[in-house]
Amino acid sequence: MRLIFLIIAWLFAAAPALAQATAAPSPSALDQALVAGAVPAPRAPVAPPGPQRTERIEAELVAMSRWAAPGSTAIVAIRQKIAPGWHTYWRNPGDSGGPTTLDWTLPAGVTAGEILWPLPERQRLQGLMNYGYSDVIYLPVPVEVPATARPGERLRLTSDTLFMVCSDQMCVPDELSLSLDLEIGEGAAPLDPRHGAPIQAILASAPRPADITARARLSEGQLVLSAAGGPLAGSQPRWAYFFPYQGGRIDHAARQAGERGPDGLSLTIPGGRGLKANGLALPLSGVLATDLGAWEIAASDGAALAGVTGSGALGHGEDAAAATGPAATGFWQAALFALLGGLILNLMPCVFPILAMKAAALSRTAHDPAEARRDGLAFLAGVLASFVVLAGLLLALRAGGQALGWGFQLQSPAVIAGLALLMLAVALNLSGVFNVGARLQGAGSGPLSRLSGPAGAFFTGVLAVVVAAPCTAPFMALALGAALVMPWPMALLVFVMLGLGLALPYVLVSFSPRLLARLPRPGAWMETFRNILAFPMYGTALWLAWVYGRQTGEALGLLFIAGLMLALGPVAAAVRRNSLAVVAWPRPVLRWP
Repeated sequence: MRLIFLIIAWLFAAAPALAQATAAPSPSALDQALVAGAVPAPRAPVAPPGPQRTERIEAELVAMSRWAAPGSTAIVAIRQKIAPGWHTYWRNPGDSGGPTTLDWTLPAGVTAGEILWPLPERQRLQGLMNYGYSDVIYLPVPVEVPATARPGERLRLTSDTLFMVCSDQMCVPDELSLSLDLEIGEGAAPLDPRHGAPIQAILASAPRPADITARARLSEGQLVLSAAGGPLAGSQPRWAYFFPYQGGRIDHAARQAGERGPDGLSLTIPGGRGLKANGLALPLSGVLATDLGAWEIAASDGAALAGVTGSGALGHGEDAAAATGPAATGFWQAALFALLGGLILNLMPCVFPILAMKAAALSRTAHDPAEARRDGLAFLAGVLASFVVLAGLLLALRAGGQALGWGFQLQSPAVIAGLALLMLAVALNLSGVFNVGARLQGAGSGPLSRLSGPAGAFFTGVLAVVVAAPCTAPFMALALGAALVMPWPMALLVFVMLGLGLALPYVLVSFSPRLLARLPRPGAWMETFRNILAFPMYGTALWLAWVYGRQTGEALGLLFIAGLMLALGPVAAAVRRNSLAVVAWPRPVLRWP
């Protein structure tokens, strides 16, 4: 009965998502589809002009001028007001994310051009580099007004706009239907009093074509990009940075070393996987940004231009502090932040299930100081070994040219599914559906024996690291970002400090006789305590299932089936054992009278 209750509770928790996925269209929608002769594809609901909102972003379709003349090109813009801690993306999002996309519905004769993308921010997230926007940003779009438009009328412009809105923890696709009634008038129009000046400033600073000649050459995995002429001739920029239009052409997170010359400048950039695989068969196009301005360039394959070196090194602008790593943060500062971040991890929700397991282990060994100390050291060893292995893998991938961030193991749906099933198995174990290791450790070893012993403590430390790693991002961006550009011995030591902070409270308690003496003695209460500790595990399994569903969509049903099979397996084994026991009882039953 307990298992049935757990399965029903699990399915009930997932019911809203399942209901939303299987909901039938409303009768009115079906009636409209029958009248039209076909079932339309789902679209964002049409909204009246004005701002539309989600929890992460407020967006509005606005005009630069108060009206537009017939036959003119009007400038409208998607205004984004992005919540603190969140961001949207440029046309090339960098190492993750996706650009804002527009699907227009326009009156007859009206056409909309492409977005005039403002220069993006460089958003470093641990080992990744993204290009995007935060706070308030306008994305201007030119709109051609037909000559047949009549002064005094209003043209309804509608855009179904898809924003990929991300934080350092997750990404959410937000789709909003934005509308604007564009007024038609005669003559030159003044700027809109609220939005006109900001849009005009975006247009003035946006990257634009210039008379710049550019060449690119790939040599031993390094891209040498040279640009000369036009506004670069005779200039002395202090820094430069190249934003490619296509992903995979460069290593976005790598440092771009530059040098200036009398006629232009040169950048040396580690090539991306796509460039290394396909070479420079197609021109390398993008934006060359400097402190003097930003210009669109297209570099064809060829030797470096003359006059682009010899006048000094270039910095990398606003990204210089993040790129220099140890010089900006200092090794000891990074190590201290890592230790403090590890301590804070003990309070994070994603680590709470592991704290429950550690609490159970402590209550079991509280009155055996020698065993408690062994468990404390074994838990520390498990934490440190796991951090060293994950950090070593991350640094090896970095050395191989991969761009990965800490917590990357939870970007894999397969890993998410495995962790969800593991958490479900641990929860069922704590609920008494089955017992792991009871026979091996003896019948008198107590109800929580499977959590005791050096091997169990070591495994608990490993599990703590696997579950805790994604929680490091809010507190560890500085320390981990610095470690990812340090020499590998220093970087590994930073990760060891992070693990030490995570394990330190447990180790201190296990080595303190006074604290251990205050813990209650083992008894019947531990069975109830064990059942209570199962619920954080069930909650973690549900959360991981939700993450898996966001990553894979319809494959969530397969994970539910796997979880059901996992839960039914021990029950089937128990039924089989009971059946065999019944077969062995016939003589006592027959003698019952």
